[in-house]
Amino acid sequence: MISLNNKVALITGGTKGIGYGIAQSLMKQGVNVAITGRNKSSAIDAASQLNNQSSINAKAIGLEADVRNLESQKQTIIEVIKSFGQLDFVIANAGLGHFGSIEDLTSDQWNEVIDTNLTGVFNSIKASVDELKKTKGYFITISSLAGTNFFAGGSAYNASKFGVTGFTQAVMLDLRKYGIRVSTIMPGSVSTHFNANQPSDKDVWKIQIEDIGELVVDLFKMNPRTLPSKIEVRPSIPPSK
Repeated sequence: MISLNNKVALITGGTKGIGYGIAQSLMKQGVNVAITGRNKSSAIDAASQLNNQSSINAKAIGLEADVRNLESQKQTIIEVIKSFGQLDFVIANAGLGHFGSIEDLTSDQWNEVIDTNLTGVFNSIKASVDELKKTKGYFITISSLAGTNFFAGGSAYNASKFGVTGFTQAVMLDLRKYGIRVSTIMPGSVSTHFNANQPSDKDVWKIQIEDIGELVVDLFKMNPRTLPSKIEVRPSIPPSK
């Protein structure tokens, strides 16, 4: 298996949920991690929590960044290189959702979802591609099963995640000639705070954030000759209706 010790990862939207779970799993493997969020204090607090965990064998830093802004993402890369000297992995995880009938969805809600979930992924790879070329790195996007399965009330979210899935697969074909691997992970129901959920015992059947973290570790450790470019992951046994 490939060692991840002393590698460096950037995780957008890493202060909680899936991004935080990925950071935990990577740091247990010795990966230094930069997590970003729109709120500086939240990012710093989350990094501090990661650094204080006894099972952690690496360092985390928290950075304020807005994936909707390309210049903000470029500055994030500069900060990562300044702190760690290299960039091996980028996990484009930042995302949000507004749900409701197209009759009720506002243009501001539409724009926020598309700008964060889709344009934010574009900005993340545009800002980091030169550094990933140097390390023959790995770029992962967190899409969703909503990126292949549409549902009523999900027009903005579906559009963003369908877009992320297609975008990532095209970028994979663009960048593999440089030795950069690109994958998208498409989770189903995950126990997070997404869409105002409060994780509790009722979510025990769902995918847990550490499960996605373990999947990311497995992808990074896989022999570079092999690339699982699109991974669907769902709860094994959903609750009975």
